[in-house]
Amino acid sequence: MFEGQPRGLWTLAIANTGERFGYYTMLAVFALFLGENFGFSAGAASEIYTWFLTLVYFLPLFGGMAADMWGYSRMVVIGIVVMFLGYLLLSIPLGGGMAGAVAMGAALLLVSVGTGLFKGNLQVMVGDLYNDARYAPKRDSGFSLFYMLINVGALFAPTAAVKIMEWAQVSLGYSKADSYHFAFAVACVSVIVSILIYYLGRRTYAQVLTPTKKTAAKKEEQPKEEAQMSPAETRERIVCLCLVFAVVVFFWMAFHQNGLTLTWFADEFTARSASGAQAMMFDVINLVLCIIAVFCLFSVFQSRSKKTRVLSGVVILAIICFFGYRYTQAGTIELEAPIFQQFNPCFVVGLTPVSIALFGWLAKKGKEPKAPVKIGLGMLVAGVAYLIMMCYSFTLPMSDHPNHVADATPNLLVLIYLIMTFAELLLSPIGISFVSKVAPPKYRGMMMGGWFVATALGNKLVSIPGHMWHMPLPVVWGTLMGICLVAALFIFSIIKKLNKVA
Repeated sequence: MFEGQPRGLWTLAIANTGERFGYYTMLAVFALFLGENFGFSAGAASEIYTWFLTLVYFLPLFGGMAADMWGYSRMVVIGIVVMFLGYLLLSIPLGGGMAGAVAMGAALLLVSVGTGLFKGNLQVMVGDLYNDARYAPKRDSGFSLFYMLINVGALFAPTAAVKIMEWAQVSLGYSKADSYHFAFAVACVSVIVSILIYYLGRRTYAQVLTPTKKTAAKKEEQPKEEAQMSPAETRERIVCLCLVFAVVVFFWMAFHQNGLTLTWFADEFTARSASGAQAMMFDVINLVLCIIAVFCLFSVFQSRSKKTRVLSGVVILAIICFFGYRYTQAGTIELEAPIFQQFNPCFVVGLTPVSIALFGWLAKKGKEPKAPVKIGLGMLVAGVAYLIMMCYSFTLPMSDHPNHVADATPNLLVLIYLIMTFAELLLSPIGISFVSKVAPPKYRGMMMGGWFVATALGNKLVSIPGHMWHMPLPVVWGTLMGICLVAALFIFSIIKKLNKVA
């Protein structure tokens, strides 16, 4: 699974992990911060939340166009500096008045611009590592590993946000509204760590760095190895990518309900406490140990070294014993709505080796589905998640629900995040790999930006269920289910065209 990958993959992935940790620490509490600090209604908060997400994912289009002209690594460095300034401004507590609102707006703009320059262009650099024929067959698995590692940052983010806020309130005496700024300050630190990793590991990805004038001159003296692509082929590839982008819009509309309506569902309809084995699920240490156990299990069956297999088996037994002990000590814990957001990145990290192993096994048999088929399956799986939510919600209150009105089992949302993660692993890393492979060479940055524009449009549409939140829940979830199914039918209707370029 980890063998045969370029060294630069690990450096770029870990650098992105630091940035994602900061971003998701901020995002885990942002929707709640808008209501607590400024008193915004659910509709107003959803508009601000989704406009921010829209900018974060729309601006990579322009960041990619800039990188196509001036270099990907240059834009990455500029982006992370701008991003840091945005988080720094957001971490300053200025209250809920005009000054606080203006500062928040400026901070969100800086974070959006910085992310636009950083995110897509870093992924283009990852894709360029696989232009070498030695690594080309590993492209899909490489992007899956990249996606897994950046989700490690997202895994710890909700816990970091909740714990730092509790510390600010209890130990330092800050109000709940002001304590949110401590969560935002965590993002500042994580961005600093990210840029340090990026610079310290430059040797591992030197081949994809923006060339200096001297090295560029040397390259111009050498014959171009890259074959020219005809205008017709270029046009066909761009059209196919745009068709995929159209489907991706609706996936992210459904997926990014995790920060909005699914968080509101956790806050208003889900039990506020858990005990026993259920409580153990919400401890991030237990989740990390589960992930380690999964990787050790793969090592038992895949490692060529007997010593490694035995050691992996011992680790698994130790983890099982540790869980048995912790179960005897488990009591009742209070649950905060943002904590549910840790399950998606946890499942991404834990299920990625399963995904890679499954598709590797299918590839050996010559039955691995192409990327467009995986994307269509991802939409179907997302539809299943909202079908479950719709069916369960028939048992819940149908009236307006501004306050906590029910105690649905926390297991429901854990299951939904598990299913949505299956959908995400079928669509997101595979889709990014597809773009890096299919995009015409001179438009790589712009096409990768197009992927994020699709994500941006999906994020903007996230607000639609937010505005429907006063309606009966089955209507909200049923709408999302229907959208996923229609998008899946669309992509399967054009699958031959997409498979032709895949």
